[in-house]
Amino acid sequence: MSRLNRTDRPYDIVLFGATGFVGTLTAEYLAANAPEGLRWAIAGRSERKLQELRERLPGGAGVGVLRSDVADPASLRELAEHARVVATTVGPYVLYGEELVAACADTGADYVDLTGEPEFVDLMYVRHDTRARETGARLVHACGFDSVPHDLGAYFTVRQLPEGVPLTVDGFVTADATFSGGTFASALGQFARGPQMLAAARDRGRHEPRLVGRRASAPTGAPRFAKEVGAWALPLPTIDPQIVRRSAKALERYGPDFRYRHYAAVKHLPIAVGGVAAVGGIAVAAQLPPARRWLSDRLKPGEGPSAEKRAKSWFRVRFVGEGGGRRVFTEVAGGDPGYDETAKMFAEAALSLAFDDLPPTTGQVTTAIAMGDALTERLRGAGITFRVAASR
Repeated sequence: MSRLNRTDRPYDIVLFGATGFVGTLTAEYLAANAPEGLRWAIAGRSERKLQELRERLPGGAGVGVLRSDVADPASLRELAEHARVVATTVGPYVLYGEELVAACADTGADYVDLTGEPEFVDLMYVRHDTRARETGARLVHACGFDSVPHDLGAYFTVRQLPEGVPLTVDGFVTADATFSGGTFASALGQFARGPQMLAAARDRGRHEPRLVGRRASAPTGAPRFAKEVGAWALPLPTIDPQIVRRSAKALERYGPDFRYRHYAAVKHLPIAVGGVAAVGGIAVAAQLPPARRWLSDRLKPGEGPSAEKRAKSWFRVRFVGEGGGRRVFTEVAGGDPGYDETAKMFAEAALSLAFDDLPPTTGQVTTAIAMGDALTERLRGAGITFRVAASR
């Protein structure tokens, strides 16, 4: 679906939440890497901060400024009406995100965000997927470290395996980085909203069409020592396996019976045990409002580490895929996952929706469904590695 010739809206991309930490990094990335002729704008609730950001951006004089506020639905609709693609960093999304999704679905604007919140994604499917399909809008959630490396990495791995046979893929995540305040806030919110998250998942299950003649699953694996990567594998309670499963349900290339499991890879057993204990402790503390407030104050949304710290950060996701008598080892790797690479993935996803020739999709879709090969190549060109490490 080429949208290169659409000129009915003033901007190709509008970045909402541009003055936050990741928003600013995304704005800087767009300013440095914008294709010639890109029409884009920054948006948020403080016009003063937006003007200050524009003045700092290379070529900022050509960047538009739109004042919009999550508390003002009319301003969000106006934003959506001005954009071919809306990219939003404003979370936690379950608290602040729905009005913008609704505006994009209703006006036919494409939408990308950085959410890692399963409850939000499920609620948006139930409430806005049908309308987005009617208007032609593409709603693409989880366009940062959650869940681009995992979704596109699994997609890349599947493409190395035979077609038309049952396939299994395991993903193993390793990182040395500080994750964003927004990510931490979303995680705390999820731990505190277990019943609501489960209810949203069940409601989505009642609305989703059932897969006929094929299977796609993402079971929670058991902790184990994974000889294939030489590390302890701990199941990761993130949105990533759910996103991969939705890609597999929609795309025939994943075969008649597909299974994905998602792990953190930890070299040393004491660190693995400590990590499990820490996550468990945070999950328990998140149930208590005073403890949750104390934890949220440790790393607030909009805050982040220095450029020097980010420059030393990295991530690597190794995949082991099997099927049809073939086994393949692949890898997706890059720099700082929580900030720099997230901003890069996010910006490139928005650019891909705006300018690439893509499959004709509408409604709530994943990065693999909407942008698979095109976004993979964009990210490779931007310095993120997708490679086959070994096969047999």
